Amino acid sequence: MSPSSNLSEYAAFAAELAQAARSETLPRWSECCPADDKGGSEFDPVTEADRRAEQVMRSLIRDRYPEHGVTGEEYPDEASAGPYCWSLDPIDGTRSFICQVPTWTTLIALLKDGCPVLGLIDTPCLDETYLGFGRDGSLIWRGEQAVLETKKCQRLADARLSTTDPFILAPGTEAFDALRRSVRVTRYGLDAYAYARLAAGSLDLVVEAGLQPHDYHALIPVVRAAGGVIGDWQGGTDFTAGQIIAAATAELYDAAVESMVRTR
Repeated sequence: MSPSSNLSEYAAFAAELAQAARSETLPRWSECCPADDKGGSEFDPVTEADRRAEQVMRSLIRDRYPEHGVTGEEYPDEASAGPYCWSLDPIDGTRSFICQVPTWTTLIALLKDGCPVLGLIDTPCLDETYLGFGRDGSLIWRGEQAVLETKKCQRLADARLSTTDPFILAPGTEAFDALRRSVRVTRYGLDAYAYARLAAGSLDLVVEAGLQPHDYHALIPVVRAAGGVIGDWQGGTDFTAGQIIAAATAELYDAAVESMVRTR
């Protein structure tokens, strides 16, 4: 079986995982299920929907691919017996979830030797699934499939920018504010959905900080499959600091990096 055939098989399985997660998250979202606080300096919510969705996805992975590892937000890592490992974020945007805002997502990624090779961003409330692996990016919406492709925006002055919350960008708050003043329009509060919309062409630039691996693993293949660029604030691909810039084009990415570096 060729690598592309393998990824096609895993992509179909990722879609199964997303559907299984929906069965746990959507009813609880409709009921506005209560949230616990994980603790820390700020309120860090987690719900039964988070826990149950991850449990269901982990169980399906163990049954179908027992040699694959699993990492996730809510439970300890499960070791891999080979090169593949799944990365799961059952609800990205739990604050939106508990406020019954419909833009929260489920993030599913497949890593090979530690590198994300397949990503899926599922938006259950909107019935949108964004899938990327290799050069294949697709949006499945209401049973129809469309090719994902970023817009060819190259200038900051023309860009549509998003970040979830400017207050999480410290110590880059001043740099982000300068970037915000350089672009055409800025929108807030979208979490991972912003990267999905960048891949679909309705946003051009996303800048964030404080992301964990389960937050960004799925984003990387989706953005790249759509023709976009995703890297760190310094212009490289070291995501470990959680400082992410995603852009519709290489030119726009470089311009954003230059702006951030110049004003930090």
